[in-house]
Amino acid sequence: MKLVLKNSANFVNKRISIVKKEQPCLDSAWHYHPEFELLYISKSSGIRFVGDNVSHFSSGELVLIGSYLPHLYRNDPAYYEKGGDLKVKTIVMKFTKNFMGEGTFDNPEFSEVAKLLDESKFGVLFDKSVSEKMHDEILEIVQLSKGEQSIRLLDFLYRLSQVEDKKALSSTDMRQFSTENPDRLDTVIKYISDNYMNTISLSDIANIACMTTNSFCRFFKKMTNKSFTEFLNEIRIRNAARMLVQENYPISEVCFLVGYKSIPNFNKQFKQIMGQTPKAYRYRL
Repeated sequence: MKLVLKNSANFVNKRISIVKKEQPCLDSAWHYHPEFELLYISKSSGIRFVGDNVSHFSSGELVLIGSYLPHLYRNDPAYYEKGGDLKVKTIVMKFTKNFMGEGTFDNPEFSEVAKLLDESKFGVLFDKSVSEKMHDEILEIVQLSKGEQSIRLLDFLYRLSQVEDKKALSSTDMRQFSTENPDRLDTVIKYISDNYMNTISLSDIANIACMTTNSFCRFFKKMTNKSFTEFLNEIRIRNAARMLVQENYPISEVCFLVGYKSIPNFNKQFKQIMGQTPKAYRYRL
């Protein structure tokens, strides 16, 4: 997957763009853009990458993604099946910091909104109790005039700046202000995402990147804030967590389906990443 700097045509000379999308799957490119993005997932599930964070996402999720913060949403495998009828439904709200006018958020009355926008450089995930309360208003915003959309978006941001049920996603500032080696990282992440269930050695992935193993390790750590092994384990465990909830496979089979050869190692990695054993996770509700 190519890390892309997006400059959509519909954003030329515009400060705000709000669209409703219904499509077979989400954007498959690891990308970033100068605008802020408030993304509401009305219907979809899969693995979310925001900065150095790798997590499962599902319907009802609301995330504020900062400008220049790389992100990617990859759907569960069922969404990519040929002939399948699953559709992703999202509301995508992109806006510049000055969408209400130059210096608006420098005013004291908007200090909390300014703080929220600053926090978005890590990506901000809001609790589903928050998005549930805003659900109808979020769906309605696409039907409003441009002026009404601006006012509604400002209202959203102000209300979101007041909530405590939110968390930062990326553990560090991963914003990209240059396009150094975007193709290489894009290729690597796509390969890992598509082949995590198979054996992938360090030399294999270094070859995919056309680098020596030592150079690749330095490069990958710099770009993702994780080692290759850490990243691969997170992809495997997040997919295992999805299977434990959505499928009836025995835990031992899930272990092998996501690429582990050892059940004890699978259990260890699962607890380390998810905070509980696979069995406890499956029956947690």
